[in-house]
Amino acid sequence: MSCEISKAVMTSALGVLLLAGCASSPEEQSADQAGQSEQLVYTEAGRSDARDPWESWNREVFAFNRTVDDWVLRPVAEGYQFVMPTFADRAVTNFFNNLTEVRNFINSVLQLKGEHAVVAAGRFTYNTVFGLGGLFDVATAFDLPERPEDFGQTLGYWGVGSGPYLMLPFLGPSSPRGFTGIATDSLVFPSLRDYAESPDRYYALGLNIVDKRAELLSAEGFVSGDSYVFVRNAYLQRREFLINDGKVTSDPFTSGGEDDLMLDDF
Repeated sequence: MSCEISKAVMTSALGVLLLAGCASSPEEQSADQAGQSEQLVYTEAGRSDARDPWESWNREVFAFNRTVDDWVLRPVAEGYQFVMPTFADRAVTNFFNNLTEVRNFINSVLQLKGEHAVVAAGRFTYNTVFGLGGLFDVATAFDLPERPEDFGQTLGYWGVGSGPYLMLPFLGPSSPRGFTGIATDSLVFPSLRDYAESPDRYYALGLNIVDKRAELLSAEGFVSGDSYVFVRNAYLQRREFLINDGKVTSDPFTSGGEDDLMLDDF
C-alpha cells in the first residue's frame, strides 16, 4: 500500500513540472488579467483551437496551477538554485534522469523499438556503473543520447488518439491519452523508487520536483503573448515531436494566423 501511495504522489508531482513552465511574476499576472477581455474576444470570434474544446475550464485550472507555482514551487526552486553549486545541481539532475531509463526501456519494448531499448539499457548501465550511480552522464559521451519514451507515446504508437487538450489541477497540460500514460508509468510499471524506504522516497520525490522546476527557471523568458496559448502550443508540439520520434507533420505554432508563436529554440 505504501508503494502505491508513493506512486500516486509521484503522479501528481509530475504535472507540477509541466505547470512550472507557465509561471509568471506578479507584474505579468496583472498584465494577463488586463488582457482577459481580449482573450474572450479571441474565443468569441471563433478563433479558439479545435483541439481545445474545454478552453474555458482549462484556463481556470491554468490560473490555479500558476498561483500554486508562484506561491510555493517557484520560490523554493529559486532558493534551491541560489544555494546549490552548479556541479551538484547537475549531478542531482543526472541521477534522477538515469532512473527514467527504466521507463524508457519498458516503453521502447512495448513500441517494438529495439534500438531505443538497447540505448536505454546501455545508458542505464554506463551511467550507473561508470557514472557513480548516475551522478554523471557518461552515456552521452559514449554517443548514447537519451531517447525518452513513456506510455502515452506507446498508446500513440499503437494508434490511440490524443483526445482534446486538457489542463489538470496540479498535473498541468495533458490529454486523456497523456494522463493515462502518466498514470500507467507511475502506478503500473516498476520503478527503482519502489525500493526506497519511507520517508526517504518522499524526500527524493520532493528533491526531484524542485530540481526539475529549477531547470525551467531559465526558460520562462521564452513565454510571450497569451501564456495559456503559448504553453498549450508548446505542450502539443512537444508531444507530437516525441510520439513521431522527431517527425513533426503539423506545427501548432504555424497555423497561419498573425498570432502564431515560433518556438524553434524552446
